Amino acid sequence: MPEVRVRKKLITVEEILHEGGPAAATPLRRAAALVVIHNPFSGRYVEQIESFMDDLKPLGLEMAKSLVAALGGDPKIIEGYGKGAIVGSAGEIEHGALWHVPGGYAMREVLGAKAIVASTKKVGGPGTRLDVPITHVNASYVRSHFDAMEVGITDAPRADEILLALVMTTGPRVHARVGGLKASEIKGEDGLR
Repeated sequence: MPEVRVRKKLITVEEILHEGGPAAATPLRRAAALVVIHNPFSGRYVEQIESFMDDLKPLGLEMAKSLVAALGGDPKIIEGYGKGAIVGSAGEIEHGALWHVPGGYAMREVLGAKAIVASTKKVGGPGTRLDVPITHVNASYVRSHFDAMEVGITDAPRADEILLALVMTTGPRVHARVGGLKASEIKGEDGLR
C-alpha cells in the first residue's frame, strides 16, 4: 500500500453575521480542513487503487477532529458537513473518489452523524477552487442546511497531488426561509428525514 505523503495543511474558519438581512443572533460558522497529498497513482493507470482508502482513514479522522476543534471543540454544535477532492492534472477523477470512505466515515464517526456526506470532486491545476456541498449531519433533506463552501489553495494541487477537503458548519444558512423539513422535525430513522 502506498504511503500517504502530506505536503501541506490548511484550516480556515469563516463567520457569517448576515447575508443582507438582519444580523443573526448566533452567527453561522463554517470551517474547512484542506490537506495536499502526493497522488501515488499519478501519471499512469493503476487498476487496483481501492486499498489506498484504508491508508487515508487516519488522515480523515485527524482532519475531522481538527475541524471540530476549530469550531469550538464540541461535536454537538456541528449541524452540517461535506467533503471534496481536487485531483492534479496527472491524475484522474477516480483518484478523488478514494476520499469518499475515509473522509465521509471519519466525520460521521467523530460527530455520531447519520446522513450521507455530500461530496464533489474534479481534476484541476494549482489554484483550482472547489464548491464543497453541505447538508445536515443527520438528515439530508433538511433544506435550511443545503449550502456550499468554496475551498482551494493557491499552489495546489500540483500535477502529482490531490487536495482533500472536509467542511463542517454550525447551523443553517443565516437567512434560511425556503421551507421544507426543519432540523427540529428530524426523525433520525434513515439519514434522509
